[in-house]
Amino acid sequence: MRTSDEPSLERRVAQALRDDAMRAAVRAAQERFRSGKRAAEVELGDWEAWRALGEAIRRRTIENLDLYLTELADRVEAAGGHVFFAETAAEAVRYIVDVARSRGVRRAVKSKSMVSEEIALNRALEAAGVEVLETDLGEYIIQLAGEAPSHIIAPAIHKNRREIAALFSRAAGTELSDEPEALVRFARERLREAFMTAELGITGVNFAVAESGTLVLVTNEGNARMTTALPRIHIAVMGAERVVPTWEELAVLLTLLPRSATGQKITSYVTALTGPRRPGESDGPEEFHLVVVDNGRLDLLGTPYQAALHCIRCGACLNICPVYRQIGGHAYGSVYSGPIGKVISPLLGGDAWAELPHASSLCGACTDACPVRIPLHELLIEHRTDQAAAGRRPAAERLLFRLYGALVTRPALYRRAIRLARFCLRPLADREGWIRRAIGPLAGWTKMRDFPLPARRPFLDRWAAERKRRGRISPAPRRERRKGTPAGRPPANGGTEGGGR
Repeated sequence: MRTSDEPSLERRVAQALRDDAMRAAVRAAQERFRSGKRAAEVELGDWEAWRALGEAIRRRTIENLDLYLTELADRVEAAGGHVFFAETAAEAVRYIVDVARSRGVRRAVKSKSMVSEEIALNRALEAAGVEVLETDLGEYIIQLAGEAPSHIIAPAIHKNRREIAALFSRAAGTELSDEPEALVRFARERLREAFMTAELGITGVNFAVAESGTLVLVTNEGNARMTTALPRIHIAVMGAERVVPTWEELAVLLTLLPRSATGQKITSYVTALTGPRRPGESDGPEEFHLVVVDNGRLDLLGTPYQAALHCIRCGACLNICPVYRQIGGHAYGSVYSGPIGKVISPLLGGDAWAELPHASSLCGACTDACPVRIPLHELLIEHRTDQAAAGRRPAAERLLFRLYGALVTRPALYRRAIRLARFCLRPLADREGWIRRAIGPLAGWTKMRDFPLPARRPFLDRWAAERKRRGRISPAPRRERRKGTPAGRPPANGGTEGGGR
């Protein structure tokens, strides 16, 4: 959760805009992911039909979420696993820490899991005396840097290889080359030793198949498989919405996910796990726990935000977003960045993230990119509408819009105000009629874009003159009220009061 002493969104954005290396890295990654996605869409064919199918699967699943979660829990337990439903982040953390303590766990290895970041699991385990090592290469990099993920699928997208080499060199205690082969070799040596000594493996869940109780992990490195196969205990942490009813529907989502994320037909490793190790099997955990995290998700059911639960965490909306392109992921402040982060962070984290829905151009590119057709820009508008209706906008902004409403509902006053505005602003405009410098209460607008000087002849005056020229203006009808008829109510015969057209 965000603390009160963290910088505001405006300050985080300003800091991000000064980080040229981060912006270059994000821009290059975005372009690579986007071009790969476009090529994959063309190769697959009829992409919109696939999107419609994915949307239908996710909608039906979320509409019957209780049914499928119950079926999933029954199947997992039948296969020898344990299932815990955590209503809050604190409940999820407490359960996992209790399991680790009771089994004498001293070291844990983790595969990439956004939900574990959401509930701050690493911090709690370390406070309990458990050493935690991230095994996904991107997560390992940001763990060494002491940072949070900046992208849903590529947590270290903001780092270039020179920065990564500096982090690895510090961990190694010697200077390492920034060649990718040398960096991967160092990470492999460190991680393999951890795999062999860890008592606990922790993973996320890309999808959980309700009909069989199977967890599906989608990775490009294979470390998730080692995290689940070598330690004697495996704990999987999943958001309550990650369930899918059947293998047939899973196949559709696995067609959409890698193509939308990186442009791959399929990721390097798709791992399916059903329960703990059985008699006669050579690997796998002796003990398996599935922790299903609610943490506000179920509160979205039946609300205008329910579609946000359809997300398959591909990152396509981040890869197309012009705002993310400029500021990266850390400027959002939340674990979840980009358009989907701006939608779900205020819903899961409350008022701490109320400013995020306003960090958007509302261009709609995210909605077009989403493989399951979540109307992301419409949900951002919904957030803004809710905040305005609740009176949660700054007092100055509320006063400004009240004054604006008073003006635009009084045409004569509005015309006079427009003329006065031109008179007052004219000294600040250049010869072309544009205000290009930050000024007073308009500074928030003019420091980022040019402001046009109001026209010498307002549109309302031009429109009235044009209608008059074409002979379309007739004397305004005199409004009469029939005796005994209340004002504002049509006469009893259903005619138009006063004979108006």
